[in-house]
Amino acid sequence: MFGTAEKPATAPDLIRDGSEKTFMQDVIEPSRDVPVIVDFWAPWCGPCKTLGPALEAAVTAAKGAVRMVKINVDENQALAGQLRIQSIPTVYAFWQGQPVDGFQGALAPSEIKRFIDHIAAMGPGGGDGGLAEAVEAAEQMLAEGAAADAAETFAAILEEEPENAVAYGGLIRAHLAIGNLEQAELLAQNAPAAVAKSKEVEAARAQIELARQAAKAGPVDELRAVLAKDPANRQAMFDLATALHASGDVEGAVNTLLDLFRLDREWNEGAAKTQLMTIFEALKPQDPIVLKGRRRLSSMIFA
Repeated sequence: MFGTAEKPATAPDLIRDGSEKTFMQDVIEPSRDVPVIVDFWAPWCGPCKTLGPALEAAVTAAKGAVRMVKINVDENQALAGQLRIQSIPTVYAFWQGQPVDGFQGALAPSEIKRFIDHIAAMGPGGGDGGLAEAVEAAEQMLAEGAAADAAETFAAILEEEPENAVAYGGLIRAHLAIGNLEQAELLAQNAPAAVAKSKEVEAARAQIELARQAAKAGPVDELRAVLAKDPANRQAMFDLATALHASGDVEGAVNTLLDLFRLDREWNEGAAKTQLMTIFEALKPQDPIVLKGRRRLSSMIFA
């Protein structure tokens, strides 16, 4: 249905160590022809010792459809700071000179394979029969407000590849955008085992939780008025963050929750941090709101 694509020839030098000085020639320039993943690690990082070899194995198995560059953050602190690496291991994927996806922490082997397959499919020889292009088109439809069309396209992709985590998460998000909360919940509950714990489906579940909260959110103005009279009202701060998110002010919601965390991190069993994690999970890892919010939260935790 979506056409055909050829596998690229096995590329030489698939995996290499990189540095601040060689980042352009190792990552940015090659990514214009083939996707490049960057593994930010350090010798003292326990999870890095497991993730690194697993990534290398998956990249090798992709036979040239994706390359890998390893960056030791201890030796390249300026680069890590520039890319806002807050914890390791952190993995970013670059395509056409830009970061397109990423994750933090260790992943199970099946998750690593899905990530590499997804990134490899972005390239000119992804060999996915055009599914990557279809996913990209569906995401564009969703971004432009054509949620029903996006849902149809995601569903068509899943007919050909039922375990496509990106398409499955996209289908859930499309139904949320249409307003079909019950259908979105049903899809999330019945996700195939192979994708049920994927980051795409987990992100969609986070969006479902936020949608549930939005349905119960109070008026922003009324909550601001309550806080004006009682600035330390924890429940009002939490409710205001919920209302702000429901109104589309995601950054305002994050800032309010950070203020609540600073005021009382233990309130309601750490509800502020839990809600922040839900919001972060619902967004893309490289979203500026996520990067800034995680940085501020980390500075408070370790202050």
